[in-house]
Amino acid sequence: MPPERLQKIIAAAGIASRRKAEQLIAGGLVSVNGQIVSELGSKADPEKDHIRVNGKLLQGPERHIYLLMNKPKGYVTTLRDPQGRPTVMDLLHGVGARVYPVGRLDYASEGLLLLTNDGDFANFLMKAASHVPKTYMVKVAKTPSTAGLDRLRAGLSIASDNGRRVNTSPAKVRLIREADNPWYEVTLVEGRNRQIRRMFEEIGHHVEKIKRVRYGPLELDVHPGKFRRLTPQEVSRLKSAAR
Repeated sequence: MPPERLQKIIAAAGIASRRKAEQLIAGGLVSVNGQIVSELGSKADPEKDHIRVNGKLLQGPERHIYLLMNKPKGYVTTLRDPQGRPTVMDLLHGVGARVYPVGRLDYASEGLLLLTNDGDFANFLMKAASHVPKTYMVKVAKTPSTAGLDRLRAGLSIASDNGRRVNTSPAKVRLIREADNPWYEVTLVEGRNRQIRRMFEEIGHHVEKIKRVRYGPLELDVHPGKFRRLTPQEVSRLKSAAR
């Protein structure tokens, strides 16, 4: 097979993410055929070359795994948490490979979360340009005005993590349960951090609950805290949706 960048080979073998692989290379912890390689542009042939990371020989590409999890409220969507809170990784048992969350659901949110060891696939899905629709059930405090909901549907300016204002894409918003604190179905084609909470806060309403129920062609169909593997057909349909 043709030579590939070392960081891609290391990520495909499940040793580390591509970014972490770059750090390992730059730190002089990767060797090819006995020679230390520290330049990020370096390439190798995983079928012919002996590649070692921290002295450990790579065993070749890892079989790609794609999981659908129902993330419960109160779990962090990271590999580990400095504050010691439980993470979604604590819910994984018997997977047989190291997987990573695709995007995130915040600590107080729940619902459909994808995990995989296919780094290229994950990066492709997380790009806003993929336009994969994601649907959420959202409970808000008090009933928003028609004008406020129209602002969500048209797209509005919200605060971002760095404090700057950003414009959201138009969202689909549909009332699904009337109450003093009503439920809405909200569909986005982007996934900024805490986006739905910030959108409703921008029109004066606190979000009490968020549950993601659909991700492109996939629907949430497992119990909280459980997960299942995607079928090859589901992976194919998700890739088609992302294109």
